[in-house]
Amino acid sequence: MLEEVLTQAFWVGLLKIIGVNIILSGDNAVVIALAARSLPAKQQKQAIFWGAGAAIVLRIILTLFAVVLLTLPWLKLVGSLLLFWIGVKLLIPEEGDDDVPANDQLLAAIKTILIADLVMSLDNVIAVAAAAGGSVTLLILGLAISIPLVIFGATLLIKLMERFPVIITIGAGLIGWVAGEMLVADVALKGWFTGMGVEYREANPYVAGLSLEIIAGIVGIAFVVALGKWLGARKEANAAAAQAEPPKG
Repeated sequence: MLEEVLTQAFWVGLLKIIGVNIILSGDNAVVIALAARSLPAKQQKQAIFWGAGAAIVLRIILTLFAVVLLTLPWLKLVGSLLLFWIGVKLLIPEEGDDDVPANDQLLAAIKTILIADLVMSLDNVIAVAAAAGGSVTLLILGLAISIPLVIFGATLLIKLMERFPVIITIGAGLIGWVAGEMLVADVALKGWFTGMGVEYREANPYVAGLSLEIIAGIVGIAFVVALGKWLGARKEANAAAAQAEPPKG
C-alpha cells in the first residue's frame, strides 16, 4: 500500500476522484439538505453528518460492483420510481408533531438520505470507478475525503432554503430530472423503445433526433413539482379545515 501511495499515478488518481465526486455530488447534497431541513438545528447537523458518511460508504460498495449493477435489467426503472416518490415526498410540508420522538425524526431523515443517495449514485459510481483505475485504496481514500465537501454543500443549502424557499422546489425538481433520465435508460426497456422507433446512439436513446433522457428529465421535473405541490396544498387545506372545526362536546 505504501509503495502505491508514493507513486505519481496514485496522487493524480486521487485528484481525479475528488474532482469527479465534487461535480457529481451536487444532487446528493440537495437530497441531504431537503431531508434534514425540517429538523431542529442540532439534529440537522447529525442527519447531515451521518447521512453523508453512510452514503459515501454505500457509494464505495456500489462502485466495487458498479459495472455489474448497471447491466441488471429493471434496476434503474425501480430506482427511478423510488426517486419520484422521494421527490414528491420532500415537497409535502411536514407537520411539527411534538408527539413524535426526536430520534425517530432523525432516523427518518437519514433513511430518506440513504435511499435517495443509493439510487442516484448508480450512474455516478462508474465515473468514480474509472478515476480509481482499479485501486480500492484510492477509491476509499478519495471518497472519504469527499465527505466534508458533501456535508458543507448540504449545510450551505439548508441555510439558503431558509432564506429562499423556492430552492426546495428546485431541489425536488432536480430529483425528478434524475428519476426521469434513469427511467428511460433502463436496459430492460431497450427492446420496447426500439420497436417504437427510438434510436440508440452509444447506448443513449434518441427520438426524432432528440435525447429521450432529456425529454424524460423535463417530464420528471413537471411530474414531481406538480404532484408534490398539489399534495402539499391538499395537506395544508385539510389541516386548516381540521383546525377550523369547533371542538366536539
